[in-house]
Amino acid sequence: MKKILLSIFLLALLILPSKAATAWNAESRVNPVGKVVIEKNSLPAKLQFNIVETGVDNSETATNNIVQISKDDLRYAGNDNEVAAVISYELGQIINGKSGKEHLRAAAKALLAEKLSQDNIVNTAANSEFVKSKVSLGDQKEADMTAIDLMINAGYNPLALIVVITKMPGSNLETIMGTPANSERAMSAFDYLSYNYPAKVKAGYGCQEYRNFLAYADPIIEKRNKSKRLVKKYAKLQEKIKQNRAKSLAQYRKTGGLSGWDATYTLLHELSTSSAK
Repeated sequence: MKKILLSIFLLALLILPSKAATAWNAESRVNPVGKVVIEKNSLPAKLQFNIVETGVDNSETATNNIVQISKDDLRYAGNDNEVAAVISYELGQIINGKSGKEHLRAAAKALLAEKLSQDNIVNTAANSEFVKSKVSLGDQKEADMTAIDLMINAGYNPLALIVVITKMPGSNLETIMGTPANSERAMSAFDYLSYNYPAKVKAGYGCQEYRNFLAYADPIIEKRNKSKRLVKKYAKLQEKIKQNRAKSLAQYRKTGGLSGWDATYTLLHELSTSSAK
């Protein structure tokens, strides 16, 4: 009888981990993982997370303390590190003042349109899809770099961010060229990591998506390392980026949840409103 009970107990031990593994769910991990990211980075404790099915809009986070997380983005997260990547990216956009930047850009375009005709070449260029996509990519890269800092401080593997980025749909051109999805954005994050946290890159990340990315990135890095001019340019750029990221995070902590860009827009908006009265 004892042998039978022991056999049942051992069988249960083998089965339980398997069931626990299948029970893992990215959405259910948002709050516990997000809490760690917030606490370890000394971000406002009042921040809460809300998973949304439609497009993310965190323009009101400074006032309602709600950080929206895309349910669609969570589909590309397969573990806690990758959930942390999705969360940290959204926090990166908030810390870097995405909404404030967009308000200021819209105001600048409106002023430009008022001063120039619609068919003016400067006005046309400012409102072109190419410029919009480049601006959007620039904001994404900045958020990625901030996300890396947040993830490292919270104890998560920052290479998970690159994996999530390359899991997401890319362009048709990338497919034709056989490069990883969102390769430019992923390479930007990898460069930031390689310069500021080389030990994290050396530690690696065990999945096929990351190996595919390395197959793309390694030749680029090898070519750069053969040129003193490119190495110097790379180091100079990374130093500047590092300072900007630290400045944005410090500003956000200091104000208790308001980025420098948001503060600037709020001030200008208040001045314009009061002058109009």
